[in-house]
Amino acid sequence: MDDRDDPGRAAGDDEFPAPVDPVIEDPRWMDVDLPGEAARACAAALRHLGLEPGEWEISLLACDDARIATLNADFRAKSRPTNVLSWPSSERGAGMPGAQPDLPHPGDDPELGDIAIAYDTCAAEARAAGVPFTRHLRHLLVHATLHLLGYDHETDPDAELMERTEVAILATLGDPDPYRP
Repeated sequence: MDDRDDPGRAAGDDEFPAPVDPVIEDPRWMDVDLPGEAARACAAALRHLGLEPGEWEISLLACDDARIATLNADFRAKSRPTNVLSWPSSERGAGMPGAQPDLPHPGDDPELGDIAIAYDTCAAEARAAGVPFTRHLRHLLVHATLHLLGYDHETDPDAELMERTEVAILATLGDPDPYRP
């Protein structure tokens, strides 16, 4: 599927505050407007949760499968590539399964954390799902941003909350529910 056919890329949507500071290690990311897509997805997640995107910062590493496999081994003891990893700067998890995480407040440290995303796995997943690469990229960036904000999917109630929140955020970007076939 060609990204030009992606309904989530509406005209005029490129004017988002950029809460994301990308470092591009893999040059294939240069073909996708990663800074623009990351700004759109991360800003949409922050806005949906009532946070002003311009007040928060996210570091983003755009890498390949080899690099993310190393990171996955170092930080999660899983020596294989994955699509996206996130490292929150603060613990914000909810006290009870399925409860809303404790979101940051104006005046808190603006650094929300770090995200790493692997081109190879992201592209393979998009192809396998038959969706535009940029749509899948936005989904992974929204997912990772929610992790930075204390959301997780370790329990069924937490996973349900996180998925509902992802779907609502992606809808604001014109993207369909990624969990429906």
